[in-house]
Amino acid sequence: MTASHQYCTFYLGDQCFGLDVLKVQEIVRYQPLTMVPLAHPMVRGLINLRGQIVTAIDLRVRLALPPRLESDEPVNVVLQTDDGAVSLMVDEIGDVMEVAEEHFERPPETLRGAAWDLIQGAYKLTDRLLVILDPELVVSLPAEQN
Repeated sequence: MTASHQYCTFYLGDQCFGLDVLKVQEIVRYQPLTMVPLAHPMVRGLINLRGQIVTAIDLRVRLALPPRLESDEPVNVVLQTDDGAVSLMVDEIGDVMEVAEEHFERPPETLRGAAWDLIQGAYKLTDRLLVILDPELVVSLPAEQN
């Protein structure tokens, strides 16, 4: 029997990303944000999630992708991290996907910098790559900003 892993998938533009399904607490439609003065640009604000205050991180900013259109409301992927719940703002939710370990590859050695740290690897699917993000590192502030 081939080992497999389950990932919650989501999209930023046309790019498909995944996070370990066991780290995902829930998916929540757009929530009103309370801005935090002097916060890192990737921190869009705080949301009130049924009485729990959760930091909302714009994953487009974190991954240095172009901003989403003002008219597009993001979806929140709420992760359970070592420091508590954190929301990642993404464009669209995909499916929970089970993929075979044999299709996984570590990032290539030529990939350096922040991308190397944030990406655990990719699964080769029939029509695209599923890029797997490190849930703890993707919610941490970049080293030069700490």
